[in-house]
Amino acid sequence: MNDPLQKVLIIGLIWPEPNATAAGTRTLQIIQFFKEQGYHVTFSSASTKTSYSTSLNELGVETVQITLNHPSFDHFIKELKPQIVVFDRFLTEEYFGWRVAQQLPQTIRIIDTQDLHSLRRSREKAIKEGTSFTSKYWLAQDITKRELASIFRSDISLIISFYELEWLRSHTPIDESLLCYLPFVIKDSEATAMDAELAFEDRSDFVFIGNGKHPPNIDAIENLKTSIWPIIEKILPEVSLHIYGPYLPPKIEAFHNPVERFFVHGWVEDAEEMMRKARVNLAPLRYGAGLKGKIFLAASNGTPSVTTTIAAEGTHLHTMSDLIGTDSNDFAKKAINLYQDADLWQRSKEEGYNTLQKFFGKKENERRLINTLQNLKNDLMAHRNQNIVGSMLLHHSMASTKYLSKWITLKQEMEKGG
Repeated sequence: MNDPLQKVLIIGLIWPEPNATAAGTRTLQIIQFFKEQGYHVTFSSASTKTSYSTSLNELGVETVQITLNHPSFDHFIKELKPQIVVFDRFLTEEYFGWRVAQQLPQTIRIIDTQDLHSLRRSREKAIKEGTSFTSKYWLAQDITKRELASIFRSDISLIISFYELEWLRSHTPIDESLLCYLPFVIKDSEATAMDAELAFEDRSDFVFIGNGKHPPNIDAIENLKTSIWPIIEKILPEVSLHIYGPYLPPKIEAFHNPVERFFVHGWVEDAEEMMRKARVNLAPLRYGAGLKGKIFLAASNGTPSVTTTIAAEGTHLHTMSDLIGTDSNDFAKKAINLYQDADLWQRSKEEGYNTLQKFFGKKENERRLINTLQNLKNDLMAHRNQNIVGSMLLHHSMASTKYLSKWITLKQEMEKGG
């Protein structure tokens, strides 16, 4: 356990929404990790809370609203004096990292990447341009340079997907000491309740769940509606597909069609109960990054998934060819087969539980972060001295961003005055 006076500040791009988004679940796991290690946790964000924002105060977390490009943030962190600052996504490091480094040079700076935004957005761009996605294409994108610069500037970056860890190792000069693999973690109780779940014959229908603000989910729903579901419904005329998720735009809500048994429900309060009743989870993502919360939600509730290669990345399920569709036709056929084949369904369900237990246990994965933090505390300066690229980028960032921020502040003051 740490000194009870130890403090960690988490700066969020948005306020956590664990009942609505996988990103919110990830952030909540980070918060719970630090609380279990004895830290006083403060969460701050410049965004506006929504109806889906969880009540962090009820969890014993202090919350503070902050402002972009404003010196009030400097006063706030100087008074708080956290030993660790976690930037939730690289974008918050861009906004606030230089201020933390300037005001609190001895504070450990960590990025929780959530997923590699540059990987996800580059894949999306390649699809829209009709071009092949390659590592060279990824490295050429501006967002890739920005994200890699943030990783270099920080002391440690948490990487949620082993696939992304290997991607960075293979295609960038980032030193291993700057990366810490920390996936979604599953408590023992979540990965050992298989006998309590509904059996094959007691379940029905297909399900898709996804946040409507996340472009890969919108693309996947459109693909389901236009290319995949028409094939499935011809073979399984009594079966329905249920779409769940917050923030679904009007064009997705318009897909709701009871005649076609394509139901768009929107947000569901108890996603686990919904998932436990479904027979098959569908995840036809054509692009994305990180780990897909929908896959973990399904597996932890005994519901097998049919996925694309992209959706399966980092889950250790990508070798299960019976569950991974190569195109819309193949995806639909495998979804139909899994829905009808009780033996395959049971094997897939058991494989999901076994994968959770083997690769995503809470204790063993969080131990890696505990050891990483201890090493940083023991000799932070030696760690930073080895990262000369990060030192140069931080020096440049502190200079350029500092004066840009001052210009924005002055401009705002002038506008207020007249």
